[in-house]
Amino acid sequence: MNDYHAYICRFAGEKEPLIEEMEHYAEEHRVPIMDDAGLNTLIGLLQIQQPTRILEIGSAIGYSAIRLAKAFPDAVIYTVERDEERYLKAVEHIERSGLSDRIDIVQEDALELDTGKLPDAPFDALFIDAAKGQYQKFFEKYSPFVCQNGVIYCDNMFMHGAVLLEDADLPKRNRTMIRNLHKFTQWAMDNEAYNTSLLPVGDGILIAVKK
Repeated sequence: MNDYHAYICRFAGEKEPLIEEMEHYAEEHRVPIMDDAGLNTLIGLLQIQQPTRILEIGSAIGYSAIRLAKAFPDAVIYTVERDEERYLKAVEHIERSGLSDRIDIVQEDALELDTGKLPDAPFDALFIDAAKGQYQKFFEKYSPFVCQNGVIYCDNMFMHGAVLLEDADLPKRNRTMIRNLHKFTQWAMDNEAYNTSLLPVGDGILIAVKK
């Protein structure tokens, strides 16, 4: 945690017990969840947009879906998670949060999901936080379901600094993923159908506004 992050955290209110429990679980079980800086920035941007329909690719244990649902009491969130263990944990957390009526979670590989079954399309916002090497595929598959002037948000664009390393300095298991992330970033920034920005907040957030 850098000095600025620590300073900002001084002004944050206390978190609900379930949220703290989920954060501890994620840390203990090495489940990647969005950090406070990135999530608070995302919520701040969404407050300007005031979405009523949000599509999330990558539920993990339901942390971000619950945080977003609490921040936007008029919004309905449809979220997709491939991993069975994480999906079941997310279902548990969503039920305990009392938000089952506004968070619709499905266990499915998002790249194989039948988009004809998507409810409440088009969506005001699309949040992509799944396999980083597949971001362009997620973007291409689900962007048609985002309304005009809707916004696509992509987290972990910096991969904890890995995007700054030379290819030879990356672990072999991560090279293809980082190459794909580089390609996606350039592709998104050049995409004339969107006004796209890359913010150095949290682990890097890409924001693409649909023209």
